[in-house]
Amino acid sequence: MIYHLTVPKAVPGVEEIRILEWHGEPGARFEPGDMIVELETHKAIVEVRADQPGFLRMVMGQPGDWISIDDTLAVFSDAADEAVPADAKDYSELTVAFEVT
Repeated sequence: MIYHLTVPKAVPGVEEIRILEWHGEPGARFEPGDMIVELETHKAIVEVRADQPGFLRMVMGQPGDWISIDDTLAVFSDAADEAVPADAKDYSELTVAFEVT
């Protein structure tokens, strides 16, 4: 199955969030609890961790980029060689946990 990771609504009133650091390259496997990406608002750091296993297939932004809340941040799949459909509406939501510090 193909999943997309959207920018979480981590802090009320925040419309955009900046990518600080990816914790893996496309092709990397993530397990529950693994850090996927660190994000930043103007006042807080948001750590996004996997809640399910999967492979990072594509990232939609690089460190320093500002991404709007609810936009797709990355695409994941259950298998490393699974075909990724071009139509994003075929993607399921990746379950993640996040912590705001």
